[in-house]
Amino acid sequence: MTTRSLNILYATPECVPFASSGGLGEVAGSLPKALNRKRRSKIDCRVILPLYAKVPQSVRDKMTFLGSDMVRLVWRRQYMGLFEYRQDGVTYYFIDNEYYFNRDALYGHYDDGERFAFFSKAIFHALKMMPDFRPDILHANDWQTALVPVLQTAVYRLEDLKTVYSVHNIEYQGYYGKSFNDEVLGLPQDAVHLIEWRDGLNLMKGGIECCNYFSTVSPSYAQELKDPAYAFGLEEIVRKNDFKLGGILNGINRTLYDPEKDPQIAANYSAKDLSGKAVCKQALQEEAGLPVRADVPLLTLISRLVPAKGLDLVRMVMDDVLNNFDAQFLLLGTGFPEYEEFFRELEERHPDKARCMIKFDPALSHRIYAGGDMILVPSRSEPCGLTQMIGCRYANVPIVRETGGLGDSIHDCTLGDGNGFTFHDYDASALYAAIANAISRYQDSENWQKLQQHDLREDFGWSVSAEDYRLMYLGLYE
Repeated sequence: MTTRSLNILYATPECVPFASSGGLGEVAGSLPKALNRKRRSKIDCRVILPLYAKVPQSVRDKMTFLGSDMVRLVWRRQYMGLFEYRQDGVTYYFIDNEYYFNRDALYGHYDDGERFAFFSKAIFHALKMMPDFRPDILHANDWQTALVPVLQTAVYRLEDLKTVYSVHNIEYQGYYGKSFNDEVLGLPQDAVHLIEWRDGLNLMKGGIECCNYFSTVSPSYAQELKDPAYAFGLEEIVRKNDFKLGGILNGINRTLYDPEKDPQIAANYSAKDLSGKAVCKQALQEEAGLPVRADVPLLTLISRLVPAKGLDLVRMVMDDVLNNFDAQFLLLGTGFPEYEEFFRELEERHPDKARCMIKFDPALSHRIYAGGDMILVPSRSEPCGLTQMIGCRYANVPIVRETGGLGDSIHDCTLGDGNGFTFHDYDASALYAAIANAISRYQDSENWQKLQQHDLREDFGWSVSAEDYRLMYLGLYE
């Protein structure tokens, strides 16, 4: 394997801690740091993202203005400014355009296609303004930057520049009518076929077709995307590009999620001293208004309340679980009204056993991770998932369905040296059996404590994943 130095520009629509809405922001905020800390790797990974309204003024005050240009979107010529900011060993570039990005929400606007077509084109303009940096690899992510590999292939054709394209969630593809090219994008007519799909234009399809390497966020998800049940119509495109497809499991921020030092939980603890875990459970029960009992398992669920997260299975089994077992249940999340209503009614039916917090509260999520005994992640599909890894980090033992990154990261402890409880079929009886299995083991306190200690020693940090990315990047130059 070559040891050449590489410059990576990580193009993302979101990034922790500046502006983020989910998993991609977590990756963008963690992977470049982990890569740059590998000093022997000779990798300089930098990040480029839009300058959203959410970016704090304290960050803006420390930015350096690098220049400006005009970006053409068919008949429009739109201003772009480029700012540089450095933090924790990473250089960040921000694309400025107040019309497109000075908005409260990152996504969900009527002109999202135009906004991110502008951003993708602006990235190439920005390359000319970076005085000390020329990327060897442009790493694009999800539909918002899927045009980056397309533009490199069809328009800019920068010499020696390779592209990587990562799909974090294939459900959202950037699908538009055929007029989108003539009215917004402006690809040459002989290149439009790169994004044509069915009766319209599909930006993700173009990213997959044009990139030098196609990546997903777990090995199993990479294989699942060849299956119509998971690919949302793109299975044939995925299969066609299987020769350049790979999956790398995401990591978690071990500094942010650290039960030994977390200031947001009632007591700190570790594999060597679990006593603080019991303190956290008692404090959580008191906060939630549940009976304070150390002898009953506290099942937890932290999730967006949407179908992909397996909430239909939870609806089918949770009444039976609470009726048949001496157990408690605590939920945190928001989402579809029908799920929110079910969990409110579940609490009414089981006032001494269930509490449902219908809200978004990151600090409370830490307290639930720390105070819970088991965390449910029964997803119908899950590209990677962080909840199960964070659960292990806090000895909140995961109960997961074997799909995507859940199956890659959690292995059934009843079959050997595992770190949780798993089930395969998307079936309510399978989830119920997994919960019953976990409760049975919980009742053997010595055995349960060994499982908690095992989970606390698991390393789902970014160092392992970053090494896999490093090898992937270097592999493009073999």
